[in-house]
Amino acid sequence: MATSSDQQQENVGDNIQQDTDVEMQDEYWRYIPLVKATLEGNWDVARGFFDQDKSAITAQITPSLETALHIAVGTGKALHFVKELVESMPVQALKVRDHKDDTALHTAAWVGNTAAAVLLAEKHQPLLYMRGSRYRLPVHLAAVNGRKDTLSYLLRVTLDDPVAKPYSDESGIWLLMYVITSGFYDIALNLIDHYPHLATLKIASGNCALGNIATKVSAFPSGSCLNLWERIIYSYVPVKLEKYSENQNRIDIENHINISQEIAQKDNSAPYFGANFSISGQRVSQKLQAIFWKVFELSVPQIKHIQKKKQMHLQALQLVKCLCEGIRSLNNSIAYDAFAKDPLFKAVKLGVHEVVEEIVDSFPSLVWAIDSENCSLFHRAVIERQENVFNLIYRMSEHRKVITIFIDKSNNTTLHWAGRLAPENKLNLVPGAALQMQRELQWFKEVEKFVIPYYMDWRNDDQETPAMVFTKEHKQLVVEGEKWMKDTANSCTIAAALIATIAFAAAITVPGGNNPNGFPMFSKEKAFVIFAISDAISLFTSTTSLLMFLSILTSRYAEGDFLYALPNRLIIGLVALFLSITTMMVAFSSTLYIMFGHDKQWIVIPTAVLAGLPITSFVFLQFPLLVDLISSTYGPGIFGKQSDRPFY
Repeated sequence: MATSSDQQQENVGDNIQQDTDVEMQDEYWRYIPLVKATLEGNWDVARGFFDQDKSAITAQITPSLETALHIAVGTGKALHFVKELVESMPVQALKVRDHKDDTALHTAAWVGNTAAAVLLAEKHQPLLYMRGSRYRLPVHLAAVNGRKDTLSYLLRVTLDDPVAKPYSDESGIWLLMYVITSGFYDIALNLIDHYPHLATLKIASGNCALGNIATKVSAFPSGSCLNLWERIIYSYVPVKLEKYSENQNRIDIENHINISQEIAQKDNSAPYFGANFSISGQRVSQKLQAIFWKVFELSVPQIKHIQKKKQMHLQALQLVKCLCEGIRSLNNSIAYDAFAKDPLFKAVKLGVHEVVEEIVDSFPSLVWAIDSENCSLFHRAVIERQENVFNLIYRMSEHRKVITIFIDKSNNTTLHWAGRLAPENKLNLVPGAALQMQRELQWFKEVEKFVIPYYMDWRNDDQETPAMVFTKEHKQLVVEGEKWMKDTANSCTIAAALIATIAFAAAITVPGGNNPNGFPMFSKEKAFVIFAISDAISLFTSTTSLLMFLSILTSRYAEGDFLYALPNRLIIGLVALFLSITTMMVAFSSTLYIMFGHDKQWIVIPTAVLAGLPITSFVFLQFPLLVDLISSTYGPGIFGKQSDRPFY
């Protein structure tokens, strides 16, 4: 229990702390006009404040210990204010740090204020080598925050200082990691070109540059979501594989800030990639194609975006190759495992088959590598349901018969893992529980093709065969697939029954009635013939559709039925339902034309438009499902040989 004397001492301590806080608040309070002037870029007001208080120009004027220079640089504007401030300050004042231990140059790098960075670096170059928060240089902050212009400038002026060592050891590898994380693969290529040893360094967590790029799914074609037209443009649009050019960047920066008059030449030595020509082709064809794509680009702005994406993909792939070359230069199999094995399995897990190919191409022995769970790369591809990686097996020699017999720590074969439920993120890519079950069956059947008969009924540590594992793991998905199928069939059954009823009623009550002989009054009209044919088709197709949906409702729903039987019935039912709706609308429109078309022909156009509404509604509501069904059941599928390039 605290005594009264202890409480008195605590009260005294609190009073001292409160007095100190009040003094600090009073200190910063008087700088508020200067802070506002700095934020607004009002040099006249700031200069008046400095005339009254000479120390204010170097004072820390906020609770975050920022100087006026920190604040001015952080706004990212009012270059004239920063310039006046820098010229008025002594050199040593440029080194003042804020509460994060950062100088004003660190702040410029953080916010991407390239112009301010130039002013500060030219005034006092040692600022480039002062380390701030987390022991980072200004160039690190520009990289980690994705400030490419500022980063490019800082890279140009930050020399390989023997004391600061910005491009060596931990500082160098962190810089490369930040650059890769920000997606500046051209700059990363330049760093590796100048400092190849960075490929063989690791950060404290054990990750290396190759491991970092291996996780950048969107940096490679396999991770890009392009529609049909974008894929066509992507295949043909020409791009240059350009490395980062310091000279070209110098022009960009100096045009932006208008500070110096240096001149640079653009590097045109990079190889040129195109669909129909190469650098060795005729100059005339090159120019004509360049003009064509330029005009096309102006007409379709999206092309520029696709072109940049393709260039990024080429740069990322080239970076992987350079990193592999750097690791291979060690000539040490242990080093290969240390720097390439982990990135290999990272790429497998994320489905980046381009990285997998390059690593195995550079280090062929790693095709036999196993991870901590005793899984090979194809074993892991099956576990993660990465078909792009699994498809590499089709490009292997007869070694593929050996690589699939790997057994993990729990005595599971590759087929056991194919029998386990897919990760949720992969399962959710497929719409509907029934189609998800179909995809799981397709995976199991495909892996089964590469498993030798001896392992077909292999039992794991739980004494389960692959088939037993599949049944146990997918029990709930079968239930959900059954519910999904029945709900879909129920909804469509009602529509099919209504259409069949309408079509039958229309057939026995023909438009215009019958003559005394029992024949339809308008039997010789072309419109009547169209009505009769379309109504008959509508009746037949709706009945067919109804029977298909009824067969789905009465199915036994065995897990094998989800592969072909149930999807086939649903496809036939949906196609028949679509045809019945379309022909019913045609029959109805023909009836209206027979009744009113001769005297009021204007009725044809609105009738045709309105008749298209149900058809359009069906297309928007059910057609995507039909396309998915047809694609997954009759399409080329997700498995197969994707390239002629040998894998192993």
